[in-house]
Amino acid sequence: MELSVNHQALAYLASAILFIFALKGLTHPATARRGNLYGMVGMAIAIGATLMGAEVQSYGFIIAGVLAGAVIGGILAARIQMTAMPQLVAALHSFVGMAAVLVAIGTFLNKAAANALNPVLMGELSAGIIIGAITFTGSVIAFGKLQGLISGQPVKFAGQHALNAAIALATIALGVHFALTGSVWSLTLMTLLAFVIGVTLIIPIGGADMPVIISMLNSYSGWAAAATGFTLGNNLLIIVGALVGFSGAILSFIMCKAMNRSIFNVVFGGFGSGDGGGGDSAGAQAAAKGVKSASVEDAVYWMEDANKVIIVPGYGMAVSQAQHSVKELMELLNARGVEVKFAIHPVAGRMPGHMNVLLAEADIPYDAVQEMDEINPEFATADVCLVVGANDVVNPAAKTDKSSPIYGMPILEAGKARQVYFLKRSMRPGYSGVDNLLFYQDNTSLVFGDAKDTIEGMCTALKGGGH
Repeated sequence: MELSVNHQALAYLASAILFIFALKGLTHPATARRGNLYGMVGMAIAIGATLMGAEVQSYGFIIAGVLAGAVIGGILAARIQMTAMPQLVAALHSFVGMAAVLVAIGTFLNKAAANALNPVLMGELSAGIIIGAITFTGSVIAFGKLQGLISGQPVKFAGQHALNAAIALATIALGVHFALTGSVWSLTLMTLLAFVIGVTLIIPIGGADMPVIISMLNSYSGWAAAATGFTLGNNLLIIVGALVGFSGAILSFIMCKAMNRSIFNVVFGGFGSGDGGGGDSAGAQAAAKGVKSASVEDAVYWMEDANKVIIVPGYGMAVSQAQHSVKELMELLNARGVEVKFAIHPVAGRMPGHMNVLLAEADIPYDAVQEMDEINPEFATADVCLVVGANDVVNPAAKTDKSSPIYGMPILEAGKARQVYFLKRSMRPGYSGVDNLLFYQDNTSLVFGDAKDTIEGMCTALKGGGH
């Protein structure tokens, strides 16, 4: 069955509307499942309408590619841990970027052989290749940093920005020359330089800026998809690419605003992380620095007699997969009449919404999860704040230390609670590499150990009757 142009256009319109509903649904955890469903239905319609279009001449390679992709995607979906989601997202962005490059080059070769090149198409090809190449290598570098294959510290050197500017100008000039002449040499050099820009833009980025970078790469992948849509003459791909491009850019802007950071600074600057730590035990390091350590029993003693407990989840919770244990802790405290809330910082974790997804996975009620602006006034009325593996997002240095690289970033006001218990594996700083001043407050005690094991110990103590 072959769809007419009009019927295909109507199918694409329905898909576009469903994609918009999908984005709307993904704005809140309570509607995220519905949003994903809209997106999947929209994509199914889009794929079906495309395959039944008159432009499809053979299904052999298409079927082989779909089957191979389905197998690879299914394996990844089954094996991927929530802690690795940022890396997976970065990897998927790289696929989009490389697809844009390959489609553009393939289109150029086919059209050149048919003597069907024109200035508009050549301009589209140049844009698709440049954006796609930057997205590919930038995403690969981001993946390497998040996976630990590349140091999370920013790589900076004298004249870095000037070099980036020179490479960018040369790439644009080659793109214009390629569009005007069809020179294969210009195409080759333009592509190689665009790959280089992707590397040089991301290697200076590290630490607490990585969530923003993931969001920015998402935006780049959208623009790469839109460029591919122009190349192929596919209106839906243009629409979807624009939706992803704009939504990623808007999210990046919102996150930068939440961090009180300039988006220009993030994209071209960045601050990084040091590995921190040392050879001494966590308890010994804490004592040497004047930090108080506490036991699981100490924390339980405070929490079971509290009226309100606020839990601040962070990447440490994701690493230990402690979200289900946190859910059990909440239920045990609720059974004792303790009000439990969760405080979410916009950049907690290593990608936007990381903590929200983890808590939703554990079926923690959405009304118990509050964003920074909403929850901050409540810390002063909380008896206990339990920080589970977060660091930079509760660091008072962001407000008090003008020399700190995170100065100016709004934080969760965890230190205003009567008592703060900080779950940590060691005295290592957070991903930004900045020492946390909250450790040294009189009302703060550190409980060392794996977050999941520690929280399970708290649950066991509460089940045993507490004190």
